[in-house]
Amino acid sequence: MADNYLERRMEAYRAQPAAQPRRAATLERLLTRNRSVRGYDARFVVRADQLRSIVSVCTKIPSARNQQVLRFRLVLADEAPGVLAHVRMGGALPELHLPLAGTEPNAFIVVCSTVPEDRWVDIDLGIAVQSMLLRAVEIGLNGLCIGAFDRDAIRTRLRLPCEPLLILAVGKSAERIERVEIGAGGDRRYYRSEGVHYVPKIRAEELIIDSDSAETGDKS
Repeated sequence: MADNYLERRMEAYRAQPAAQPRRAATLERLLTRNRSVRGYDARFVVRADQLRSIVSVCTKIPSARNQQVLRFRLVLADEAPGVLAHVRMGGALPELHLPLAGTEPNAFIVVCSTVPEDRWVDIDLGIAVQSMLLRAVEIGLNGLCIGAFDRDAIRTRLRLPCEPLLILAVGKSAERIERVEIGAGGDRRYYRSEGVHYVPKIRAEELIIDSDSAETGDKS
């Protein structure tokens, strides 16, 4: 009886469809999914370990002159309303007053610098923020770079020992976002239509300077 049971189990196992391989998180896929999200699923509460995982990429990325001057303040759900009150999201769509009620982010990462901001600090800032957002996507989250915020209020509210430069909102997206290819002279303002957020991006071929055009420009 035991032998028959094992035989039946093996037959059932062989009859199962082959498991589909998990799609690799390639850079192309991460970049495509890494969109600026202004509306979040309020049911998902971001954890401290997830924010720490996002910040941890900054131990592996380049730093201008290897100064490593950036520091990070993690903000979880209990402090999030105090940050949200001093940031502005969706400047190109002021009539919507984003984020919409019920879709506010419940976690932030405040990026600070231990030295006055200059071109080298800004280089580090760009590298760090993009790397952190890609890590967020890799672990199933999304984010938004927020440069429009009250620096003095944020510094006081969070008792920061150094200057805040940028704020990342972090959470699970509740939006549908689509890229739209445009020419170099096209309108680059993002917009919304029927619940979809559209982000214009210049075509790759128009980002490359043609050598013939460059030579012609030098002679003029």
